[in-house]
Amino acid sequence: MPEDELTALLTLNRIDGLGCIGAKYLYEQLGSAQEIFRNREHLKEFIPGIDQHIIDELTGSGYVSFVREELEFIDKHGIRCITPADPEYPARMLDCNDAPLVLFSLGNVNYNAARLVAIVGTRKATDYGRRMCHTFVKELYELCPDVTIVSGLAYGIDIESHRAALEEGCPTIAVLAHGLDMIYPSAHRSTAKAMLADGGLVTEFMSRTVPLGQNFVRRNRIIAGLSDAVVVVESAAKSGSLITAEIAGSYNRECFAFPGSVGDPYSVGCNELIRDNHASLITSALDMVNALNWNGRERRGKAVQKELFPELTDDESRVYERVRLKAQGVFISTLMTELNMPFPKLSSVLLSLEMKGLVIQAPGSLCKPC
Repeated sequence: MPEDELTALLTLNRIDGLGCIGAKYLYEQLGSAQEIFRNREHLKEFIPGIDQHIIDELTGSGYVSFVREELEFIDKHGIRCITPADPEYPARMLDCNDAPLVLFSLGNVNYNAARLVAIVGTRKATDYGRRMCHTFVKELYELCPDVTIVSGLAYGIDIESHRAALEEGCPTIAVLAHGLDMIYPSAHRSTAKAMLADGGLVTEFMSRTVPLGQNFVRRNRIIAGLSDAVVVVESAAKSGSLITAEIAGSYNRECFAFPGSVGDPYSVGCNELIRDNHASLITSALDMVNALNWNGRERRGKAVQKELFPELTDDESRVYERVRLKAQGVFISTLMTELNMPFPKLSSVLLSLEMKGLVIQAPGSLCKPC
């Protein structure tokens, strides 16, 4: 059995056929990767249909050499490894059933920044798309200086978003579809290097993982999961950015899109997202800031709430202020991040607010105002 938790997680990462959802389910059921290995002979009690091949892989020792080399690579290059047991793990992803059990990063990545916005789109950006990226990031950073931009380092809208953030001095994070032993595309190496000072590179993939097609879909779910909102800037009818938007919707993230000209092949995807109510139409950063209630109304409303509910404690007031502004609900993990409040304390506060008839806790770890 692996001798420590990180070794166990890296080994688990190599098990073919287990998948993100299966690995996270077992991790949550048993409490750690090491416990999964300790109980490998009894995994069918937790997942009745689990393939015997997976159990055999957990029993074998075929990954020992590979994992040892990976640990050496991590140590040599100063790679940061974050797991769900770490307080630095992205709280926004804790509710995602396919969240990765290990995230590797280079740079100064703040997974729990106050506001994270993903910007995605076509790899064949037009002048209009590039202009929208730079204008949007500039406006957003002026309105919300605590924002971090998330994207995927790909050609087109992705790289324009990262470069726009760098120009403004805004932190930016690139989520990769491969290991940290390479940069793809290599033409973006200088931009990736510049991002390390304030932001950085993130991946769930170990070294020697090449950027295969299916890896980009897995990458896209992390982009969506890390973020409060996803903004689509130019997209063809079939595009990876539309997959990211779809995943964002499944995570109950807000999705926005810039409209484009009718008939423009790189605006079809955005226009259809808006038409089908899968994304809200925006023409500026202010539109999104208003939609997310990031425009300062939270601060102006605080004194009013204390007057209306003088019996609330300071913590109860802080939590209720945040929940009441989101009629559709706010994730518990989002509250933890935005209020910097640990789960046990937040859970106690929410229970108190529920008893006072101010909030309800809905399925999917959502809190809603009554």
